[in-house]
Amino acid sequence: MERRHLPLSRGARLRPGLTRPLTLVGLALVPVLVLGVFFVLPVSGMLARGLWPEGRFDPVGVLEVLTRPRVGRVVWFTLWSAAAGTALSVLLGLPAAYALHRLRFPGRRLLRSALLVPFVLPTVVVGVAFRRLLGDSGPLGFLGLDGSPIAIVLGLAFFNVAVVIRSVGAAWEALDPRPGEAAAALGASPVQVLRTVTLPALRPAIVSAASVVFLFCATAFGIVLVLGGLRYSSVETEIYLLTTNLLDLRAAAALSLLQLTTVVGLLIVSGRLRAVPDPTRAVVVATPRRPSRGDWPVLVSTALLLVLVATPIASLVAGSFRVGGDWGLGNYRALTTTGEQALLVPVTEALATSLRTAVDATWMALSMGLLVAVIVTRSSRTRAERRVRSLLDGFFMLPLGVSAVTLGFGFLITLNQPPLSMRDSPLLVPIAQALVALPLVVRTIVPVLAGIDDRQRQAAASLGAGPLRTLLVVDLPIVWRPLLAASGFAFAVSLGEFGATSFLARDEHPTVPVVIFRLIGHPGELNYGMALAASVVLAASTALVMLAVERLRVPSVGAF
Repeated sequence: MERRHLPLSRGARLRPGLTRPLTLVGLALVPVLVLGVFFVLPVSGMLARGLWPEGRFDPVGVLEVLTRPRVGRVVWFTLWSAAAGTALSVLLGLPAAYALHRLRFPGRRLLRSALLVPFVLPTVVVGVAFRRLLGDSGPLGFLGLDGSPIAIVLGLAFFNVAVVIRSVGAAWEALDPRPGEAAAALGASPVQVLRTVTLPALRPAIVSAASVVFLFCATAFGIVLVLGGLRYSSVETEIYLLTTNLLDLRAAAALSLLQLTTVVGLLIVSGRLRAVPDPTRAVVVATPRRPSRGDWPVLVSTALLLVLVATPIASLVAGSFRVGGDWGLGNYRALTTTGEQALLVPVTEALATSLRTAVDATWMALSMGLLVAVIVTRSSRTRAERRVRSLLDGFFMLPLGVSAVTLGFGFLITLNQPPLSMRDSPLLVPIAQALVALPLVVRTIVPVLAGIDDRQRQAAASLGAGPLRTLLVVDLPIVWRPLLAASGFAFAVSLGEFGATSFLARDEHPTVPVVIFRLIGHPGELNYGMALAASVVLAASTALVMLAVERLRVPSVGAF
């Protein structure tokens, strides 16, 4: 019998063409809604309180704020300190990036792990470490740098040099060595090869890393708050002071708007310079070689950087064991107490709260980040689809630089009424920390997913594998290590988050960074000693997590 083919309806004929757009919309719907409710709504609510103070738009008030003499000084200090911190980070990071990614020597992997630790240290811990080092009673107190802009710039560089090392180092490691070898064969000196071949090839990675470091320096909170106090204030700390001390929401909103505009511009620059791996292009990766005589300046510079990184931490650890002029464990034993009228709960209880909160924030950030990474890395067949994915990528990166203080205060003023009455919810702090960690998770997973050849998925599909089977057979064997690394990274970052948590954590359930800040804000030798001991415990926790992450050998961790 002859088989008759019935004509397809118009709707059936459209289904194949609608599959990809509908899949993209379906995948993006959940993270967009989550980010819309827990990021766009709080930030816009904070801005609305200042820009629409009495229900009507008042741009004159914004201009009045931005023309205040103190605001001008705050913006200028933010710009030049961030620029100085960025320059110092690049200057110290480039030699270390070469030594740790192009040379082979004993302890290289351990050194890479050690230099990544400062980036995940809680900013309040970094501030306390530098105060201990540069304070009047500290090892370098004779320099008179305590509370100075130089101390702040040093703290910013200490915190961000790892970004330069990982980002530029990853690009340097993947750099094709043949052009440099050809230039050397034609008689070019090492300096000429560096100037004419290597640096031009690395320029996008360097500029991208510098823009991200500038972003982190300009939005630094704990470091500037602890080291600068009220004398030196950045835009981030000024927003905090305006909202908590002065309740000047209009001024805080104006500064948040200025900061948001700057952040978006920097993210656009960084996104345009960030290369996406092309799985169809063969990449020649240089094998790390043993150091030669000409590499000694680079190795000496890297060793000097290690000393600069280790000195504040060593001073912090040593100070935590000093009790009344003697050595002992009194400060650590006191962590089971509430100090000298400084706390409502012991530090040990705050540590348990921090661990629980970080676990919740980690699974939230990981589930969201994996979904976002899948969305932005799938191949686009049309220009419109490519543009939509690019816009989504930029949208999900916004929490990277928006003031955590703005986010935390926005939570309080927007999520306090039904149907989003979450002001007293225990999930509020983990959600805020997950939003802070989300861009870092995405930037860890995206390069790995983007590097998977889409033809492998097509081959699996042609053999009858469905989307889930393809994910399990093709993607999961490649991405499981980066997923574990992203989990550890998110956990470490959440454990030390201070900006948003300082607004949201309740007095009876504080996290360790909040407790440390309260301890150093109360007089008393015991309170200060407890702050040092708590800082060591928190720093050790994040360092152990990052050492475990580094053993997974995922190059994209810490690279932007």
